[in-house]
Amino acid sequence: MSEKKISMVDIARMAEVSTATISRVLNKNGRYSPETEKRVMEIVHKYGYLPNLSAKTLRTNKSLSIGVIVPDITNEFFGKIVRSIENTVLPFGYSVFVCDSHEDEKIETLHIQNIVSKNVDGVIYIAGRADVGDIDQNFSMPVVYIDRQAEHAQFVVQSDNEYGGFLATEQLIRSGCRRILLLRDRRMLFPVRQRYEGYCKAHEKYGIPMDESLIVDSTVDYTLARDTISMILEEESLFFDGVFATNDMMALGALHALQKHHVRVPEQMKLVGFDDISLSEFCNPPITTITQDTEAMGQRAARLLLKRIQGGSVPSNNIMLPVFLNKRGTT
Repeated sequence: MSEKKISMVDIARMAEVSTATISRVLNKNGRYSPETEKRVMEIVHKYGYLPNLSAKTLRTNKSLSIGVIVPDITNEFFGKIVRSIENTVLPFGYSVFVCDSHEDEKIETLHIQNIVSKNVDGVIYIAGRADVGDIDQNFSMPVVYIDRQAEHAQFVVQSDNEYGGFLATEQLIRSGCRRILLLRDRRMLFPVRQRYEGYCKAHEKYGIPMDESLIVDSTVDYTLARDTISMILEEESLFFDGVFATNDMMALGALHALQKHHVRVPEQMKLVGFDDISLSEFCNPPITTITQDTEAMGQRAARLLLKRIQGGSVPSNNIMLPVFLNKRGTT
């Protein structure tokens, strides 16, 4: 028996139960005794039985797969979210198609079309576009948006970015900074807008006047963020004593620019990032940053999507996850 592929009929015969009972045990649908479950599962494990997923998908009209669209899979922050999603859905028999949009809206659109053609049961989507209203209009599959709240997104799992921006700026203020440069992603996606709001609220709380010249747009790219800060330092056109970068890659670029120009951190300049990727901990000095719970973000998004796939009644939902300040050597 072990030399050939075992079937459900074989298991039913050895366990002395019906194939319907085997199906209920494997799908955990109840209506069987603990003794029956134990007997069936012992046979399943002994012979390494694998259900015929193709037959199951035809019977249930489910592909047992989901699509995950991320802006940059090489970014550790998004990689951790994908891993959390996979760990959550794998025990339920789902596979995951991961699509990297390269922060390009056209590529995002192609990925959406491709995963729809693969008949995925649902999508977890970190959107680069500002409006996703056409997604629900054009496709019937359930979608959960994560990290970025685009316009018309109904089911969203995200961090409390505004409070994170407030905490980052407050830390700089409490460390003695009064002219805090905000280095932000020029695309002004929803998380960045919220972090900017937090930056403004911290200034308001501590009675520090806002100076629009201290708002500097760049990209999430390390090199461009580094070159942007280097140019400001070389031109000597702007005085600042602290930097809040809206993600850690930009913060690392800022740190290296400051060090290149012999600005001592944290003695002469304080710095705070956002995301808490590994590089922020292992650089010298380690960067103070805002920590997001990527594991919880992936889990909550995956569970919400599974509930929608299973047809449960789920009202429009916006799940907000807490963030916290991780103090390190740059403040």
